Amino acid sequence: MIQVTEAAVKRIRTLMANQGVVGGGLRISVKAGGCSGLSYVYDWASDQRDGDQVFESSDGLKIFVDPKSYPFLKGTVLDCDENMLGQSLVFKNPNASTSCGCGSSFSV
Repeated sequence: MIQVTEAAVKRIRTLMANQGVVGGGLRISVKAGGCSGLSYVYDWASDQRDGDQVFESSDGLKIFVDPKSYPFLKGTVLDCDENMLGQSLVFKNPNASTSCGCGSSFSV
């Protein structure tokens, strides 16, 4: 399961509105790369693909995860961090043994 905090839902909804995204949801995947070996990748998705795991927030926001990425993301909490530089999505991944300083890549 992937959990999405209320702060992350609010941030994602704001980004969707700013970019004119209507319907669908956020697709999260893991790709080889980054300073720690694996990188988080996310983009807008109009609908579910074959084999996707789909998670839905209480307000109906959908998160799509492909079957190859799910084992790396299982148990992850997607949150929103706010600091002087602005807001960013943060992955709190219990499967990561290490992660880079910026939080965009990890290793298992």
